[in-house]
Amino acid sequence: MFEKADKNDRRSFLKSTGTAIIGSTVLPLPFSISSGMAAQRAPLKVGLIGCGGRGTGAAAQALKADKDAVLTCMADVFEDYLEESYQSLIKISPKQIKVDKDRKYVGFDGYKKVIDSDVDVVILTTPPGFRPSHFKAAVDAGKHVFCEKPVAVDAPGVRSILESARQAKEKGLSVVSGFTFRYDFPKRALFKRILDGQIGEVTSVFTARNGGGLWYKPRQDNWTEMEYQMRNWYYYDWLSGDYIVEMMVHSLDMMSWALGDRLPIQATGTGGRQSRTEAQWGNIYDHFAIEYEYENNIKGVHFSRQQKGCSNTNKVDIAGTEGFASVDIGKRVHATMGRQRWDYDGEYNNPYETQHEELFAAIRSGKPINEGELMANSTMLAILGRMVGYSGQTITWEEAMNSNQTLGPAADAYSWNLEWPVPPVAVPGVTKVV
Repeated sequence: MFEKADKNDRRSFLKSTGTAIIGSTVLPLPFSISSGMAAQRAPLKVGLIGCGGRGTGAAAQALKADKDAVLTCMADVFEDYLEESYQSLIKISPKQIKVDKDRKYVGFDGYKKVIDSDVDVVILTTPPGFRPSHFKAAVDAGKHVFCEKPVAVDAPGVRSILESARQAKEKGLSVVSGFTFRYDFPKRALFKRILDGQIGEVTSVFTARNGGGLWYKPRQDNWTEMEYQMRNWYYYDWLSGDYIVEMMVHSLDMMSWALGDRLPIQATGTGGRQSRTEAQWGNIYDHFAIEYEYENNIKGVHFSRQQKGCSNTNKVDIAGTEGFASVDIGKRVHATMGRQRWDYDGEYNNPYETQHEELFAAIRSGKPINEGELMANSTMLAILGRMVGYSGQTITWEEAMNSNQTLGPAADAYSWNLEWPVPPVAVPGVTKVV
């Protein structure tokens, strides 16, 4: 017997997201209706910090989400990235781009100039190694934030995010994270059923994300070592956190979601690099296998690789005492099985746009969203996975969270002439992480 999903599932509060569905179809936005016409709302001024592909996409999605939002300033350390982003955005939303030449900020301090301007919202989409200092500056200045995932690359960074998120809550600021799957209607419906007990008590969660290689930018003669690493930021753990933190954090966030966002006791595992071994790939791994242990002997398992020529998958399997649930992103499967099978057959959305719709609706309604703790804890799950993979040791959550190991330079030390040494590739059983 097949039970179809209710298209109205998205209108209810969903456990563990910390967010209600507050798009325009559910929570009215704060403008008045007169003679059948919506009165014009005050514009929301948006600043973009980090103008790469993700930043450009996030800005475009933000402007589409709220027709009264305007982009007023941009910042990036690379002038070519900023200009390419500007040209792309002005073609997409010309009436919403109000970035004068003197509000295009290039350099390591550009983010400060965006935050110190009159913007209402900042979009943080630089490499994640910069995220804690940028988030702190935004909250200190009283700005609402869209904060791309992951939000840190090490435990001190996570602790900084948690403190800034606490201050944001005290100030009534909205903070929305880039954990996009939390805004996907099919996944919201599925995880609501899991958290409502439709498969009984969850006993284990298995996540797998296997893919191929990614981009690389060859070294140019006029680049310093710092510029080379930053243009290839993905392959350096001090900038990306390693691929388990930068990309696989999505899978780990869904694992956490299925478990009610509880924290693990400890983790163990391994990892390494077998195919991505040349110096051009920095110091990150190309495979991880991690087991997380929770109270009551509940297990979470993560398996991933980035190796060319291998089979690919992106799925989450959740076992419960009374059934089973599955997400297969490639096959677009969202289902539960047990006494009754259920398959999602409701409305589909673009979760990248929904993130910004709900952020702007929260700002306009005066009912803040704050995903700071959620985004910090999901990021820390991935950092813990990297730590046990690098070291080969079993590490508790408390040990990892209290670690003082920092991967990158101090926030005020950045310059193009900074000689930041690339650590050797970690060796399980040899490398120390706590």
